[in-house]
Amino acid sequence: MQRNRVVITGMGWVTPLGADVQRVWQRMLQGESGVRPTEIFDAATFPTSFSAQVQGFQLIDFLGAEAERHADVSRNAGFALAAARMAWDQSGLSRLTTLERERVGVYLGSGEGPVDFDNLHRCAFFGWDHAQGHLDTQRWAEQAYRGFQQMREHQQDPNMAGAHIACLFDAQGPNFDTLTACAASTQAIGEACQWIRRGEVEVMISGGAHSMIHPLGVTGFNRLTALSTRNNDPTRASRPFDRERDGFVLGEGAGILILESLEHALIRGAKIHAEIIGYGSTADAFRVTDIHEDARGSSAAMRLAIQDAGLTIHDIDYINAHGTGTKENDELESLAIKKVFGDHAKKVPVSSIKSMMGHLVAAAGAVELMTCVLAIRDQILPPTINLTTPDPACDLDYVPNQARPAKVRTALSNSFGFGGQNDTLIIRQFEG
Repeated sequence: MQRNRVVITGMGWVTPLGADVQRVWQRMLQGESGVRPTEIFDAATFPTSFSAQVQGFQLIDFLGAEAERHADVSRNAGFALAAARMAWDQSGLSRLTTLERERVGVYLGSGEGPVDFDNLHRCAFFGWDHAQGHLDTQRWAEQAYRGFQQMREHQQDPNMAGAHIACLFDAQGPNFDTLTACAASTQAIGEACQWIRRGEVEVMISGGAHSMIHPLGVTGFNRLTALSTRNNDPTRASRPFDRERDGFVLGEGAGILILESLEHALIRGAKIHAEIIGYGSTADAFRVTDIHEDARGSSAAMRLAIQDAGLTIHDIDYINAHGTGTKENDELESLAIKKVFGDHAKKVPVSSIKSMMGHLVAAAGAVELMTCVLAIRDQILPPTINLTTPDPACDLDYVPNQARPAKVRTALSNSFGFGGQNDTLIIRQFEG
């Protein structure tokens, strides 16, 4: 069955290294780190007291007068709106006088909104019966009702970013939200492509947003022993594929892309940044926090994406790794690449921008795919910084510490999430 080709016509992001696409890209090529002591809340007593935070974010700086309509959004939804505004404007769609709005959709990867701990603590305190030493559920319910009203419960809902984006651009087509953890925005982009391929829409606003830098998020990952605890050296804490790695660094942000059918983009004379040609999605079906020891799901996702693109392993010029900096993930992703690429694996450069950005969780895949677009545009690969002590189990070419000029026509981007979610996208330099 013939399917529509899908192209990228707009990109926007909000990251720990900034929000201007070109400036952030240059900082990545210079190997800068966005990791610093946590300021969003007092993390001094936590096992991990640092993170990769978005600095100085104000929604009005991106939306202007439109920000008033979205004044009550959560932090992560605000990131999504800002990134979407930049992507939409870059695509040139804002200049169109006519656009069939029912054929413009939204597909995001996201997670829960930030938790209002002050109100939760207040509710619990006033519901506690100190004389009896237990929670008075009636009193707690009364306090909680008032407290949750103040918390604006809708800010917690994961689908709010997509709802606000639809309102901002009058996108009346399908609106979806996927919650597949660290794989979410890659999966969202892949599924958005399917809608365009089938001809059911012309434009999809897709990507992801997330912010988990709050006490609950940090505590959860610390209890899982997933976070680095290198508190005395935060900028060197995120070190994918390095033997001294001790966990990932929690980040936050958003990445939004405008996807269009090639025909729609050509008719309106849009600038095309790249073409999405392959998508693979699998589940490990193993454990909710561990990758299968044979890397069966992640290797299958890559194979499916290569097959979907109609390519061979020799056509892939660069792999943007999931590359979190945990012992398990880095070893098994390296194993998966070797299982798929065989003897060719050591000839394909691989790098992880999480070494500079931290892990943006549901937003990570979209930001990393944008990095692939820029690598193709400028024919240069971003480095994996902090890679100073090679791990014998991670024996591929990880572009250590310095950006590298390279011939890049086709790039593959991996995202693997808790729950055993595996998603891979392949993009190619656009050729009419």
